[in-house]
Amino acid sequence: MQVTNPIIPTKQTEVFVDSEAGLDLKAICIFSAVGFFLDDDTYWTHKKVLRPSTVSTINSNNKLKISKSYFNWHYSPRSISFHDALEEYTVLFEAILKKQTEGERVVLPLSGGLDSRTQACGFEYLKSDVFSYSYEFQNGYPETKIAQQIAKVCDFQFESYTIKEGYIWQKLGELARLNNCYTDFTNPRQMAIVDEFDKMGDVFSLGHWGDVLFDNYNLSDLSHDEQVQFLIKMLVKRGGMELAEMLWKVWSLEGKFKDYFISRLSNALGTIDIKNTNARLRAFKSKYWAPRWTSVNLSIFEHYKPITLPYYDNRMCEFICTVPEAYLSNRQLQIAYIKNRSPKLAQLVWQDHRPYNLYNYKNNKSPNNLPYRIKQKVSRNLNALLGQEYIQRNWELQFSGKDNRACLEKSIYDTNLKDWIPETLITNYISAFYDNDKLKNAHAINMLLVLAKWHKNFKN
Repeated sequence: MQVTNPIIPTKQTEVFVDSEAGLDLKAICIFSAVGFFLDDDTYWTHKKVLRPSTVSTINSNNKLKISKSYFNWHYSPRSISFHDALEEYTVLFEAILKKQTEGERVVLPLSGGLDSRTQACGFEYLKSDVFSYSYEFQNGYPETKIAQQIAKVCDFQFESYTIKEGYIWQKLGELARLNNCYTDFTNPRQMAIVDEFDKMGDVFSLGHWGDVLFDNYNLSDLSHDEQVQFLIKMLVKRGGMELAEMLWKVWSLEGKFKDYFISRLSNALGTIDIKNTNARLRAFKSKYWAPRWTSVNLSIFEHYKPITLPYYDNRMCEFICTVPEAYLSNRQLQIAYIKNRSPKLAQLVWQDHRPYNLYNYKNNKSPNNLPYRIKQKVSRNLNALLGQEYIQRNWELQFSGKDNRACLEKSIYDTNLKDWIPETLITNYISAFYDNDKLKNAHAINMLLVLAKWHKNFKN
């Protein structure tokens, strides 16, 4: 059997390889540090996932025979005006939307950001039949307000949902099966509303990765080693390095975790032959981060309906490689596209720069934004006095509080994770999260929960 993997795959295709069967403890340490597996790693030494943009031959026993790359990320900027680049993007983007969803009722998750707004803009222009929805955290920022305004401008049907405290404990088993424990369980908040998916429409159109392709880091030229250090800061979650180093020591692995991690990152980055720092880092994220983190939880959507992703399309990836960095920085193409196609959508608040919109967001700096920031801080402080904690992250809803703690401890301890990871380490992290510093220890709690469910469901 021959399998052609897209430039950015939407799923993890596991195959067997010629290697001694066993746990890949080094790979699991990296997973614990960053929240996803690097390159083609899995929990096992004798199992790998197919790499992006490859054509692979697999035998009847699901063993990989040969794999060849058909695309390498590159930076080949054309001598082209911004106007012409915008025109090309417009034609390509709308052609992709049309091909992916024509004749179907589109299900469009909306946020207050730009990626889903560009999709809304495109579908409005194409006069597509769209069911849109949005969700916000209980006691969090009212994100659905902006989404509802977008839907109103585009004349889409719209529903709003609230992500409630503790939903995860009823969904944990299903979520572990859907994402195979390849990421944490609190980031995919769509799991909270999967019971609503049936009534929404025919096919999802998801805006993942537009924010990476159509922006850059505004970095000057960095050396290879400097880029590796930048990636470490970008990839490693708060507390992730400490957790990985503890597991490395517990499992008596040779050498030091950080040295191994730096070596793996350096080798992975070395596969990308691009001189421009910003383009190279974008390529790294698209080659290693998107397939192994962003794509993993697409399985939740796909379990219920077909999925389409305009920014994952091979043609979009190829287009990005030819656009000058100057046009990609600061979301310029997406902003210009929305202004061109739908000035009313451009006039709505951009959540990342609230209370400003796509015409005046550059005013989002001191002292212009001080009145808004002061107002928001006063509102949060008032809510805190009333006992309403302001929620910004899903783990705050799913882990905080006495009832959630009981569910978390049961979910971890009932899996015999202590046979693999010392109980004292587990207990110390749980205590540190609830008694000392939630923000510092939240990632570790997330990863221990994932490892516990994997240990129960897949290890044996």
